[in-house]
Amino acid sequence: METVTLTHTAALARLGYALSDGTRARVLLSLREAPAYPSDLADALGVSRQVMSNQLACLRGCGLVEAIPDGRRTWYRLADPHLAHALGDMLQLVLAVDPDCCGPDCRCA
Repeated sequence: METVTLTHTAALARLGYALSDGTRARVLLSLREAPAYPSDLADALGVSRQVMSNQLACLRGCGLVEAIPDGRRTWYRLADPHLAHALGDMLQLVLAVDPDCCGPDCRCA
C-alpha cells in the first residue's frame, strides 16, 4: 500500500473542491469526452461565457485542466489523462448512492 502524503491529500481536496460546484463538475465531465473551447463549453452547458471563464480559471488553479493556445483562441483539456478514468470510476460510485441521502435535504440522520 502506498504511503499517503500531504501532496495526496491536497490533490484530493482540490478535486473535491472542483466537484463541489455543479458547473465545474459538468465542465470536467465534458472535457473527459474531448477538449473544447470555452465558448463551446459555455453554449453546451447553458452558462454565460463569463461564468465559464471563471470556472475554467478555478479548474486551472486547481491543476485539473490546462489551457492550450491555438492561434487567437485557447482550448482546454484535462491536465492528466488519469483524471478521465478517475471521473469515470466516480460516476459509477455516484450511481450507487441513494439520491435521497447526502444531499441538501438529507434524511439519513
